[in-house]
Formats: sequence, structure tokens, C-alpha cells
Amino acid sequence: MNTRNTRLRRTAIALACSAMTVSLAACGVVDGIGGSSTKASPTKGDDITVGLLLPEKANTRYEKFDYPIIEQQVAKLTNNKGKVDYANAAQDATKQSQQFQQMVANKVDVILVDAVDSKAIASDVQKAKDAGIPVIAYDRLAQGPIDAYISFDNELVGQVQGKALLEALGTDASSKKIVMMNGSPTDPNAAQFKSGALGELNGKVVISKTYDTKDWDPAVGKANMEKAISAIGLSNIAGVYSANDGLAGAVIDAMKTMGVSKVPPVTGQDAELDAVQRIVRGEQYMSVYKSYPDEASAAAEMAVAKVQGRGIEFDALTRDKVDSPTNKKIPSQLMPVVALTKANIKETVIQDGIYTVKQICTSSTKADCTAIGLK
Repeated sequence: MNTRNTRLRRTAIALACSAMTVSLAACGVVDGIGGSSTKASPTKGDDITVGLLLPEKANTRYEKFDYPIIEQQVAKLTNNKGKVDYANAAQDATKQSQQFQQMVANKVDVILVDAVDSKAIASDVQKAKDAGIPVIAYDRLAQGPIDAYISFDNELVGQVQGKALLEALGTDASSKKIVMMNGSPTDPNAAQFKSGALGELNGKVVISKTYDTKDWDPAVGKANMEKAISAIGLSNIAGVYSANDGLAGAVIDAMKTMGVSKVPPVTGQDAELDAVQRIVRGEQYMSVYKSYPDEASAAAEMAVAKVQGRGIEFDALTRDKVDSPTNKKIPSQLMPVVALTKANIKETVIQDGIYTVKQICTSSTKADCTAIGLK
């Protein structure tokens, strides 16, 4: 898998190739040594077990990227002696709690958890702490005494989405009506996306309707969009802030079903294949590309360093600090994000090997791909 040098090189290329790219001043991945040593769990060798708890399968990233990359990277870092104990909660917080407790009972060496419900998971994190098992919050900031956190800068994601929507709306945006389709109220990332977006949109557009979407369910998003259309009028909706690509697809589907002649600008996040194809066709304005291979690879490095007691390396991987409702100054690594539009598909998802041109440019997008130089 990717080394830290590779991750930084790819980020630098993406930054150079997109005017809408936003990077972080301190993403925490460095090759140098610095910072004070963090006390780690008792030193272990390469024969370690990393527990990995992921939240759902609806978003294809978890099965396609996160799990296999973490598994491969753990093996690489431990001379093929380490292993990953994996469980997916299928968007069920109770099920995830049971999976977490089973990993504690199995005495795994460290747990990477992407929480379905960040608040509900706190008691399980405490149980792991009591058992001497470090817990690293992955992608979503779990509550409780976690040892570290790795994710993307979520407010920055919302800011990128909000700025892109304003750009798409053009001049005189202040009188234009938009709908906000936010994520799940149990996902702390969703609140940060919303906060970042509102920081850009408030006072600059008319937010006519706003919804939080239970469990990020596209069916719920579609139903809410239909309500918004009925209340505002299809022709009066100038754009839609959609927190992710699944919701963007639902929003666009609702508008097309209601007979829209041209889909107004719709944002997204995750750079899912369907969304990239919608962007190529001009149905979705943008998505936010987050390099899941980079995040997964760095998470594996962090977990192995923590278990093996390599405090200086762990410090170098967690130079950011983040507060949760229960803990302050959590050692963290925040990854950069890129606004994905028609203009930089080659320099992001294709260059990083997420998709091939052949996967993107199917029969339904072939002519549009040719028009933007994807061949």
C-alpha cells in the first residue's frame, strides 16, 4: 500500500491540479521526527490483531477501500504477521456495540472504530480502556476515552461544498432559494459538514428548507426533497446543498421525477462512481473527493505504532488536536480534501486509481466523457 511519501506526493498533485482544492496546514503525516513521545500500550511485536469496526455497507467505500487497504497495510507493517479482525454493523448501533464488546472479549490489541452512533459507543470505548485496549476513532469522532482520531477536516468539507454551490449559483445568489439536505443526526461528521456549509451559505442565499436525514438513507432524502419541491415549487429551487453523493442521487432523482427540465446545481461528497458519472453528464455539480486509500493506510500505521509502543512515530502521525464532547485535545490526523468537478476528474479519482476511465465512461456517459477529454 501507499507510503507516507506517496500520500503526500498525490496530495501535492491534486492541490496543483484543482483551483478548488483546499489543504490543511498541518495534516499530521510527516517523515521527520518531532513532538514529545506519547505513552503507548505495552510494546508488542509483529504478531498483533487490529480490530476494525466499520458502520455500514451502503456507501461502497468501506468494503472496497477501507477494509482491504487497512488489512493489507497492517500485514505490510508487521511482516505479514499481523491480522485484522473485521466487522461491519450495517448501520445498526446495537449490533456495532455487540461487535465491539466481542472484540474486547477476544482481547484484540487495538480497535479502529467508525461509529454508527458516536455518543452511544462511548460506554464500549470505556470498556476497552478498562481492558487496556487502545481505541482509535476512524473517520467519525467517537465519544469516550479514545486514544486518537483520524479523519478528514469535516468543517472544511462543508466549506468546500458551500463555496462550490455559491460559485455555481453565480451572481445575485442572495435572492436565490436553496434546499439543504444534511446527513444523519447521529453522525458527528454530519453536524460538522452542516456547520461548515452554513458558514459559507448564511446570508448569501435563501435557505428555504433544511432537513437532517435519518441514517443517511437516500429514500428518506428523496421523500424530504419531494416535500421541499411541493412547498417551494420546482422552478423556484436554484440549487441544493446535499451532504453526500447518496443523498445527491436521491435529490436529483426526485427533481427528475417531478419533471425538472435542467437539474440545478447539487453538491455531494465521497466521489462515488455514480456521482462521478452524474458530474460528467452535468446532473450533479460537484462532489468532495477524500482519498480513502490515504486515510485507511494512515490509520493502519497509527494503530500499529500505538500497539508496538513506537511513541515518536505515533506523535508524528497525530500532530493535530481535536475536541469531542467528552475529551479534549485528542491526538489526531486530519486529511486534506478536494472539490471534484468535471475539471479535475483525471487528477483525482483516475490518477489515484479509484476508478478507470472505462468504469466512468460507459454507454450512458461516453459522449459526455469525450466532451471533457476523458478517453
